[in-house]
Amino acid sequence: PAAMGAGFGAGLGLALASSAFIGGSFVLKKKGLLRLCRRGRARAGQGGHAYLREWLWWAGLLCMGVGEAANFAAYAFAPATLVTPLGALSVLVSAVLSSTFLNEQLNIHGKIGCILSILGSTVMVIHAPQEEEVSSLESMAEKLKDPGFIVFAVCVLVSSLLLIFVAGPRYGQSNVLVYVLVCSAIGSLSVSCVKGLGIALKELFSGKPVLKEPLCWVLLVCLVICISIQINYLNKALDIFNTSVVTPVYYVLFTTAVMMCSTILFKEWQHMVLDNIIGSISGFLTIVAGIFLLHAFRDMPFSPKLLPLVLQPGRAQPHLPWSSADRHQCCQHQPLLPSGDTGSQSAEEEEEEEE
Repeated sequence: PAAMGAGFGAGLGLALASSAFIGGSFVLKKKGLLRLCRRGRARAGQGGHAYLREWLWWAGLLCMGVGEAANFAAYAFAPATLVTPLGALSVLVSAVLSSTFLNEQLNIHGKIGCILSILGSTVMVIHAPQEEEVSSLESMAEKLKDPGFIVFAVCVLVSSLLLIFVAGPRYGQSNVLVYVLVCSAIGSLSVSCVKGLGIALKELFSGKPVLKEPLCWVLLVCLVICISIQINYLNKALDIFNTSVVTPVYYVLFTTAVMMCSTILFKEWQHMVLDNIIGSISGFLTIVAGIFLLHAFRDMPFSPKLLPLVLQPGRAQPHLPWSSADRHQCCQHQPLLPSGDTGSQSAEEEEEEEE
């Protein structure tokens, strides 16, 4: 495949480790927020910051920091459109740990959704596009000056401000999309900063004086601001809504935003052949379908009663309704009887009709 470069193995391993740490961080932070709620402290969703004194929340933040560091390194070795879809595995980790430690049930729909997410991620990895080679801060600066990226960045900033100051006070407590959209939009810019800083670190290790470059410090400051905004509004969303809702919705929106940003900034789709384009889109849609199953039907119980009668345990001979029409319809689901039993059953029915 086209994505099989020298850094593929390193980028893949770091991305997998990142997903494990980030998935666990959601659960740790949620656990800390629940402990604060039981103590009667001001909740993060209402503007409180008592979580800063909760060690579980800090453990979650540290776990996320390790995951983001691994993610940072993965972006330095592999294209963003290869690394970002693997974040679906953090959804699986978070869902499994939430069902274990937070008593948030993971039904059969959620398990199927997790499997689809893994399959979709695998397909995207196989067909991941190659980005244009960016080997220095000078070339990164040229790409950042591209009119297409400037328009994209302005749209992200304006939409984020509208979500924070207009939609947030009105719909933030009732609609999960408001705060998660802020995290996702700002996150697409943070990935660009991470990519630029990864290039700077490579140049630093090769002996170039990159610390004297203003772009290096501008990217660092922008990254700190973006991550701070993401942490703040992700905490609000986690405090108000169920973890099994926030995590998958955040993944879908964040991945979409990063793919758009990478396509505009690094021209990742420009030289792709048709089968890789179809494979990448199909893989992403498979992930979205899995994520949808994971959270859309989270409250729907799955019991044997939902199966056809012939598949239900202990229901080989269902109770016959009173009306003959319903009785006839119900008998269609019964297993076929031997000819002798069929004849005796018909005789019994005739006797009942005569009576």
